[in-house]
Amino acid sequence: MNKKITYKSSGVDIQKANRFVSGIAAMAASTMNSAVLNRPGSFGALFSLNQEDYREPVLVSSTDGVGTKLLIANALNKHDTVGIDLVAMNVNDILCVGAKPLFFLDYIACGKLNPSVLNTVLRGIAKGCALAGCSLIGGETAEMPGMYKPKDYDLAGFAVGVVEKSKIIDGSTIQKGDCVIGLASSGLHSNGFSLVRRVLSQSEQKKFSKEILAPTRIYVKPVLDLIRNFKIKGIAHITGGAYYEKLTKIVPADKCFKINKKSWPVPEIFKRIQSKGKITDREMYTTFNMGIGLALVVGQEMADAVRQSLSRQDIKNFMIGEVVVHQKQRILL
Repeated sequence: MNKKITYKSSGVDIQKANRFVSGIAAMAASTMNSAVLNRPGSFGALFSLNQEDYREPVLVSSTDGVGTKLLIANALNKHDTVGIDLVAMNVNDILCVGAKPLFFLDYIACGKLNPSVLNTVLRGIAKGCALAGCSLIGGETAEMPGMYKPKDYDLAGFAVGVVEKSKIIDGSTIQKGDCVIGLASSGLHSNGFSLVRRVLSQSEQKKFSKEILAPTRIYVKPVLDLIRNFKIKGIAHITGGAYYEKLTKIVPADKCFKINKKSWPVPEIFKRIQSKGKITDREMYTTFNMGIGLALVVGQEMADAVRQSLSRQDIKNFMIGEVVVHQKQRILL
């Protein structure tokens, strides 16, 4: 008699997945506030927006992942930072329009559910949400044998925030003479890892794992504090495309960022990658953040006060450039 085929024998263990989900409930609960509505049996996560805090609230959303940094984390069996990366890549993006993150959802896909590994990832996600001041209100874990190898997993994140319509930051008021302040990154963050893996051998990746897998810095709380106290004209999250694509997104027509590459110290990990791979400056500053994770544009008259405020919050920052008039170029680097 042929053995009966079940979902479990096909590689998907629903009971194991349910136990995993139940086990992470406490992690998620630790990030929640009173705006999260707990309704057992609901097929969607519920969040109540207090409209009394806003005249014209505008919701801001983002979705992103961690990319091939996960391959290095998996190879080195170090999974405690990629969850923070996942949150950071999303909340830092919505921060760029001045939005306060409200809630976060995650999606985890894997070949075979490994509770030990994925619990570590989830702890990182919960930590990232705490750093960003948002609630982890839901998610999905999908076990997909055949799509992924047994030890492989992938992450996607989804963040929603809110900003007052009249206070949206879009770069439209940037003018000649404004200053560009760079906030230090924690390292590579979560971009350029296909190039990192191409340049650095597996033994080098292991040797420099601390630098390579350092979690992406979350800038939400200090920058929201700045927005409350200063006129911030533009914010750019320096991710894929870096200076030539991400920083230039916020510069108005006929204006240009003149950036001084010598105005901040480039971390050694970038220098090592560039030297080992014989990579041009243009390629490096298109692929990596090179030590600056977030850029702010402010009027010259308040630049010093903004920098002092950041320093009081232990955020290393540098005056990295200014706004000039240019009809053709959007960045001079």
